[in-house]
Amino acid sequence: MSNQHSTIILAIESSCDETAAAVCRDGLILSNIIATQAVHEQYGGVVPELASRAHLQNIVPVVSTALSKAGVSLQEVDAFAFTNAPGLVGSLLVGAQFAKSMAAATGKPLIAVHHMQAHVLANLLNDPAPEFPFLCLTVSGGHTQIVLCESPHKLTVIGQTRDDAAGEAFDKSAKLLALPYPGGPLIDKFAREGNPNKYKFPEPNIAGLDFSFSGLKTSILYFLQDNTKEDPGFVQNNLN
Repeated sequence: MSNQHSTIILAIESSCDETAAAVCRDGLILSNIIATQAVHEQYGGVVPELASRAHLQNIVPVVSTALSKAGVSLQEVDAFAFTNAPGLVGSLLVGAQFAKSMAAATGKPLIAVHHMQAHVLANLLNDPAPEFPFLCLTVSGGHTQIVLCESPHKLTVIGQTRDDAAGEAFDKSAKLLALPYPGGPLIDKFAREGNPNKYKFPEPNIAGLDFSFSGLKTSILYFLQDNTKEDPGFVQNNLN
């Protein structure tokens, strides 16, 4: 490392449909650049092959912009981090190979990061940071977990979804409602503005600390089928 008291890391994320790069100095985020992929909108969801191609187009400008905004040269970077799992295989390969190439070219260390661990440990960047041990709820499009965090290297999943992740249930419900992609944020927006008592849906009853969202998603499907038979404009009439 260039300096014991000042470590600069360039981190690359490409696990799904966003290409991202961040530059950190001793835990302080100097830049964080994200390129989204509009190509998936017409398909109503992420198409893995298209995601990989978009990462190939975005990775160079995203990394270059992150370094420029941070005011850091490639030679000043002490280590390169990249998401190695979980995620779409083709998308992960783009970020991994790019990071490996830069590490090989500069002779700097390479850090493979499990992105679910990163979700949890990102809380340590907060000020004040949580003290170990603590519980962390991680909610995303692919995962819903309760994690017992005893140390940076001892993270135990003590509860998780048994079927769909919460974000997946949001996205699939949005598709049933014919909302544009990505529909999850729109459902969140409409829910905040709507009447929480107007319609009732079953609440999953799962033992322990696990979750289940597939039954709720199916309930929404049947609810929409029943109501749109009587009123084809039911969805739009209740969203506005």
